[in-house]
Amino acid sequence: MIPAQAWADAQRLWDFQQMGHEPRPCSVAIGLGSHDLGVADTTADLYHQGMAPLIVFTGATSRTTRERMPRGEAEHYRDRAMELGVPKHVILVEPNARNTGENIRFSRALLEERHVPVTSALLVSKPYEERRAYATACKMWPGVEWVCASTPMTFPDYVDSIGDARLVVDMLVGAQQRLMVYPRQGFMIEQEIPDGIKAAYERLCDHGFTSRLVPETVERS
Repeated sequence: MIPAQAWADAQRLWDFQQMGHEPRPCSVAIGLGSHDLGVADTTADLYHQGMAPLIVFTGATSRTTRERMPRGEAEHYRDRAMELGVPKHVILVEPNARNTGENIRFSRALLEERHVPVTSALLVSKPYEERRAYATACKMWPGVEWVCASTPMTFPDYVDSIGDARLVVDMLVGAQQRLMVYPRQGFMIEQEIPDGIKAAYERLCDHGFTSRLVPETVERS
């Protein structure tokens, strides 16, 4: 059971991560690999809406996906998108990225190799990582107009879909920590963090929601 105060603080972090962008037609859609197949579903839906003529799915495996997605997150995302009616020829797979920075850098390299001009990109992520993904993309690929997208869900509905409230709160806390730590390490652009968000983050850490924190003196894992 998540205490009421912790639940309220997690909701604050969830709301802060939402960028509030309105999807619009872009040069490409980039689906960031993770444990959440909802990213592939949302990317496919955006393609069917005519929001991007080309999709890049990017991601290798991680400790949370190696059993469920043994061929790699990007490969499984492609399969899912094709099940949803996306033609295979409009999907590129980047199978090596193991963190968000690599997702962006390797996707950029793949698109440049294919001579695909990119002025704007739909950046599709998990709902609680929109702001983190945006800050990373702006740092790693400046000059592109980034439009964030994720599955439109409330925080309680997302927790229900994952089935593990503590894991989701841990992930939220980890995403928030990265927003504060990674700019100093050169991985993200700096963003203003309201005092209320910092306080919510600190309270959640005090409550022990720390399994997804990274050491502040080392690079990302």
